[in-house]
Amino acid sequence: MEATPNKKSQLGNLILSIVALIVVIGAVIYFINYFLTGSRYQETNDAQVEAYINPVSARVGGFIKTVRFDEHQLVKAGDTLVVLDDREYRQRVTEAEAAVDDTHAQLGVLIASIASAQANTLVNKDQIAGAKARLILQQKDIKRYKNLIKEEAITGSDLESVQARYDVSVSDYDASQNSLKTSYAKIAELQSHKALLTADLKRKTAQLELARINLAYTIVTAPYAGRLGRKTILEGQQIQPGQPLVSIVNEKDKWVTANFKETQINDMHVGQPVEIRVDAIDDKVYKGEIEAISASTGAKFSLLPPDNATGNFVKIIQRIPVKIRFIDTDITAVKAGMNVLVSVKKKAI
Repeated sequence: MEATPNKKSQLGNLILSIVALIVVIGAVIYFINYFLTGSRYQETNDAQVEAYINPVSARVGGFIKTVRFDEHQLVKAGDTLVVLDDREYRQRVTEAEAAVDDTHAQLGVLIASIASAQANTLVNKDQIAGAKARLILQQKDIKRYKNLIKEEAITGSDLESVQARYDVSVSDYDASQNSLKTSYAKIAELQSHKALLTADLKRKTAQLELARINLAYTIVTAPYAGRLGRKTILEGQQIQPGQPLVSIVNEKDKWVTANFKETQINDMHVGQPVEIRVDAIDDKVYKGEIEAISASTGAKFSLLPPDNATGNFVKIIQRIPVKIRFIDTDITAVKAGMNVLVSVKKKAI
């Protein structure tokens, strides 16, 4: 027996009423939850996960010998990423080492010359002492001979001979003193040359260290632990100093930049608890806290900030960037650039 049209209509109305009742109850629950949440939290979905994404650049130029990483690979600090052809840099190190060795040899010869000159000064001092002794002896002989010639005990030729020997002694004494002065001047000259060689040795040693540093730069390593970006280089490629080779994301240092409306930040402060919900991760609430609040709106930091003095003024609620750090340590699943919903508790617990 078929149902009458009235019964079908009544059944349809009943189902429609039940659906409407469910919708109304859901809406009531949503609005109650919205108002309860709104009284406890300030929320914004204008927020993204941030991280330090730095390019790993080449410090020296050359041909790439080996690429030792894959795209999006996890690496540790110090892991080798790229190896360059280092033959030219090794030759520069060898050349710098030879220059340092040559200067060391010259410095050694100069030090020996200084020691020899200093030894000569001792000989000169002995010569002066001997010449002085002979001079004193000749002075006494002259005095004695002058007394003898007064007594006519000797002839004038004898006195002249003694006088000649005295003059020779004076000359020897003066020559010994001049020789000592010459030795001192020679030592001063050698000391000046030593200072120049010492400075030259420092310069060549610095060049050697620079050559060794440049040789070390032919091995490019990861600056810190993180995840690499795209692989855009290949073996045999020529690179230049400063050229970016690959980007690296610091997996251990992530934060959220949330752009709150200017009307929402009145009660916010550094250290305030935050709940973070990542759009791509269901049923997971991360804990965080406010680390910094911008001193200006985001528009003021833009390249071309708006100029309201033009006369075309439309009042728009501005956004204030707020930096939020994660308290949770396990944030491996959170990737830089992900959209998040941030809820800031109005009162710290």
